[in-house]
Amino acid sequence: MKRLLSLAALLVIIPHFQAVAGSSLPVTRSIGAPVGFAGACARYKWLCGRMAAQQLDEQTAIALLQKVNRAVNGRIVSAEDRSSSGNGDVWSLPVAGRGDCEDYALQKMKDLIEAGYPSNRLALSVVIGPHDQNHVVLVARTDAGDYVLDNLTGAVKPWRATGYTFLATQDFQSRTGWRVTLAGPRAGEFS
Repeated sequence: MKRLLSLAALLVIIPHFQAVAGSSLPVTRSIGAPVGFAGACARYKWLCGRMAAQQLDEQTAIALLQKVNRAVNGRIVSAEDRSSSGNGDVWSLPVAGRGDCEDYALQKMKDLIEAGYPSNRLALSVVIGPHDQNHVVLVARTDAGDYVLDNLTGAVKPWRATGYTFLATQDFQSRTGWRVTLAGPRAGEFS
């Protein structure tokens, strides 16, 4: 009976994700990378390189995204870079279990790549988050569209369902590059 209920729940959840997702983030021209990104690229080969991986079916991909998002959010304590690393805005993996938004996003990317998620289907994105502040999230591309993994929520959401305005996104193909995104509720203010 438990298996039947689990299967029924999964059959309800997956189509919901597929129905709401449906699109990839739009990108336009190249733009300079955020401060701190180049240093992170130099430190972490997996961030800006292409890693061989298996192709995941949609159901497996969504389940992996949810698992990693919850796990990383649960094991890292939110802290500004000054208190965790002693420096200004440093893009790094969490230090001593503490980190800010880009540190969470980097950890999620690393964990997903290690679990077999294709690196060319993962990208960091700078968005306007809560309280009109810049915020960094991880975007995962699936066949059904782009999903956002965020340290502010345990839910993995299609990019359109986040309420964020996307400003710039790491290029999925040319991993050291960044592209202008300008998508979401306030995008018109920046075009």
